[in-house]
Amino acid sequence: MALNSIVEAIGSTPAVWLDRMVAARGLRGRILAKLDYLNPGFSKKDRAALGIISAAEADGSLRPGQTVVELTSGNMGTGLAIVCAIRGYPFVAVMSRGNSSERARMMAALGAEVVLVDQAAGSRPGQVSGADLALVEEAARSLTAERGAFRADQFHHAGNAAAHARTTAPELWADSGGGLTAFVDFVGSGGTFGGVMEGLRRLNPEMRGYVVEPEGAAVLAGQEAAYPAHPIQGGGYAMADLDFLQGVPVCDFLQVSGAEARETARALAREEGIFAGFSAGANVAAALSLLSGPEAGGTVAVIICDCGLKYLSTDLWEGA
Repeated sequence: MALNSIVEAIGSTPAVWLDRMVAARGLRGRILAKLDYLNPGFSKKDRAALGIISAAEADGSLRPGQTVVELTSGNMGTGLAIVCAIRGYPFVAVMSRGNSSERARMMAALGAEVVLVDQAAGSRPGQVSGADLALVEEAARSLTAERGAFRADQFHHAGNAAAHARTTAPELWADSGGGLTAFVDFVGSGGTFGGVMEGLRRLNPEMRGYVVEPEGAAVLAGQEAAYPAHPIQGGGYAMADLDFLQGVPVCDFLQVSGAEARETARALAREEGIFAGFSAGANVAAALSLLSGPEAGGTVAVIICDCGLKYLSTDLWEGA
């Protein structure tokens, strides 16, 4: 059946068992990978973008034709560019120059105005730190005020987590045949982890959740940010207080290095044919470690957050 717009194609993504990777490492259990890189904007953030805009339309906080502004590492901005184009809102994406250039070009192609913010002193391209994000936040606030815009505010707007509780969680449960024992996620805004855990625990109150952070920037685990710059774009900003994690039970906080995320993303491509980004590599690396430890013999769900095509200008695929 034909859809009325591309927005209707958001969600209901397929899921794949990563049995080859699990068997190759001699582990017991299964990993279910939700292929959210097959959303129209090639990332899981399409769900949150649609959730935020729909909620803002419903409560009247977003006026017809009003400009929408949001900070982004590129994925939320792409989702918002798509939803805003279809719903009739001008969209301004504010992004650090440290993020991959493919993301800025894609948002611009989708009709967004892209404002690039210089990185903090000492930062490296491809490694966006909390200091870099703070500069992007400052620019986004300024633009929102100047233009009388609606701020999508992915770190705080309830529509983010609600979209995952309403769609991603029940999809994962159905995809697994009701057999999930755990969910693990690399945290950016926390909306995916918080929303999915809320939804899954409605279906199974014993569901276990694990938060993934970059090695050296695991502030959610109570560690100091000794190495806040890392290549896993879209999260790990060394932000200790995230609204969407408040009250959400976390069994443990796992750390994955940039090198481990890179190598696992490459293995995911070679062994399973899934061409994904850094954060998906971090998720799968964490899930594999869980099957060798506390979740041995269990069924762990992960999100394949975005597409590897968004990282061709980075070192993710160099020499792969």
